[in-house]
Amino acid sequence: MFKALAAALLLVTASPAFAADAQQPVKAIMDLAVGLWSDDPKVEGQDYFDKTRLGTVYAKAFADAYREAAKHPLYDEGSGPFGYDVITNGQDGCPLKEVMIANQGEKAGITDIKVTFKLMTCYDDDPGKDATSEVHFDVVIENGRPVISDIHRVTEGKADSLLKEMQDIARNGGEQPADQNQNQQQEPQQK
Repeated sequence: MFKALAAALLLVTASPAFAADAQQPVKAIMDLAVGLWSDDPKVEGQDYFDKTRLGTVYAKAFADAYREAAKHPLYDEGSGPFGYDVITNGQDGCPLKEVMIANQGEKAGITDIKVTFKLMTCYDDDPGKDATSEVHFDVVIENGRPVISDIHRVTEGKADSLLKEMQDIARNGGEQPADQNQNQQQEPQQK
């Protein structure tokens, strides 16, 4: 009986720690996103998929999918396979405001970390100025640590899959799928 009680106590006390840990890789990516959209010179030139992040923040399958997609850069300069910010799902915007990160729970080994933020607050005349963007990160445990296994941007109530998009880019040799533009929000030009 003592062993069962000790095991139950361990599970109860470990759960809050894991909940916080599951948010760590998401927080790392969102901290970078906030910095990139604020024109912070300390993060200038960094990217969501640099060598360090590919090895520490993302699951192996996700990192491998990025590496395969990156073999097909969108532009001649070799800037990567995307023509937009994969976290904000847009090309233009303002410094991110009201960034909230919340653990939505775990199901079948995947913890859903929901992130909301406002991207367009500096566009006074934009009707979407106060719109809230939503992104979900799938976090799994790999080699004893939490890592991101997929990213889902929510547009008009529908979530996409960045993992699937990268797999499509690799499979199609860099040709953008016909529905690619539907994945990206059309944003006004940055001021």
